[in-house]
Amino acid sequence: MDAERRPPARRSNPGRLLLRAAVLAGAFLGLVVFSVALAKVTLTPSPASADLVTSNLRPGRSLRQYAEDYTFLAACKQAGGNLLLGMPFGLLLPVLVPRRLRMIRMVLLTALVITVVELVQGALVVGRAFDVDDVILNTAGALLGYVLIGRRISHRYHALADAPAADPPPAPRRSAPARTTRGRALAKKWRSGRSGPGGGAPGPDGRGA
Repeated sequence: MDAERRPPARRSNPGRLLLRAAVLAGAFLGLVVFSVALAKVTLTPSPASADLVTSNLRPGRSLRQYAEDYTFLAACKQAGGNLLLGMPFGLLLPVLVPRRLRMIRMVLLTALVITVVELVQGALVVGRAFDVDDVILNTAGALLGYVLIGRRISHRYHALADAPAADPPPAPRRSAPARTTRGRALAKKWRSGRSGPGGGAPGPDGRGA
């Protein structure tokens, strides 16, 4: 009984591995740089606002305040800034997280990180307060960035990671030697002669011996 053949192992391509490593390192470096910028923007104390800011635990409260108390440009700046602040999550995280359910993983991870940042700035930073609407806007910005650009980047990266290396062309099959082919033809002719009447080889007149 012949042993079962195992599927051939996937061949690694050094060029593809280097490209994947470069993309992954770039995404990680970009996330680090963005994290530093995020910390600078959100965790910088603002003593002048210490008596003005209050925590917001009701979704939509700050958004309604932007619409009612702010000018149009000021409201766009405040809400748009929070959207832009979350977009890098939608661009970089899909490359770093597993491909399966990457959009859900990205949204949940973004919401978790922003929630932690908001809690830290509300508890430790002067002039800052926790605002659930900031979490919503940042997460919406991450989702928007993923839909616009991050999905394509992630698809190309994971397609590159999953693409198998090209197999070498199969070796040409060797044709049977002419001697073997001739011997098979003679044996076939002899067997057809044995199958005639009388079971003997056909004589000169075509009848069996």
